Amino acid sequence: MRSPAPTVAALAVAILAVSSSGPLIAFAAAPALAIAFWRNGIAAAALTPFAIGPRRAEVRGAVRNCAGVFSVLAGLALAAHFATWMPAVQLGSVATATALVATQPVWQGLIAAAQGRRPSAAGWVGIALAVAGAAWATGADVGVSAQAVAADVLALLGGIFAAVYTALGERARTELSTTVYTWICYGTCAVVLLAVCLVFGVDLGGYDGRTWAAILAIVAGAQLLGHSMFNYALQHTSATTVSVLILLEVPGAALLAWWWLDQVPRADALPGLVLLLAGVAVVILRPASFKVIRR
Repeated sequence: MRSPAPTVAALAVAILAVSSSGPLIAFAAAPALAIAFWRNGIAAAALTPFAIGPRRAEVRGAVRNCAGVFSVLAGLALAAHFATWMPAVQLGSVATATALVATQPVWQGLIAAAQGRRPSAAGWVGIALAVAGAAWATGADVGVSAQAVAADVLALLGGIFAAVYTALGERARTELSTTVYTWICYGTCAVVLLAVCLVFGVDLGGYDGRTWAAILAIVAGAQLLGHSMFNYALQHTSATTVSVLILLEVPGAALLAWWWLDQVPRADALPGLVLLLAGVAVVILRPASFKVIRR
């Protein structure tokens, strides 16, 4: 069954919003872990009146059932995702880090297979085309420098943790509203990242006005619009489909980094972008690409 119009719109807004994340992180003159804390902490604070106000009963219920547990676990996975991918953006290039974290659908497909929802042949073709396109478009930094290699490894780990986060969120969203799930998840993520920052002495303040503006833009765009819209979509479509559509962040972030940060994409990357978009098109145009297969 095709996704309803509100879900399609939510996914479109989310993709546009998360595409700005990499360039803003690279632009901000602040430690990546601090940015990760602030984006989740501010977002959780903004959602608090809506979560503990009209949805107070739902929050109390979440504390007593598995949905709340899955929300907390999703928050832990999200913290691990941000703690790996965001430093990768600052250590390497926006395009490369974004492309490597876009391997998320591969791990998501394996998670779905373990849950008895193996991607069909068309689904695997879409994943293969999209990931191959992302790799072709941006390449890898292996052999360039030790810092570039570290960035690649961190971005790849970020993709794995993102898949775990999305899968856990899909389970939680079967019982919880977007507001309550997002509040618990972001709050958990912020607490974990705050602890990490304090333990390792990461500077949480003293930034200039442009950096704070970038952090607030990340909160409003990538966090509240981007991740929250993806969380909404998880109630209406599969985690694997969401993960593949997130691949559209790769060309979006690359174009923004080109326009804003002068990170000019290579001419030989264009065929890769075509492959990536073709893979996403397979998923969108073949709604049965990710079907439930009973074992």
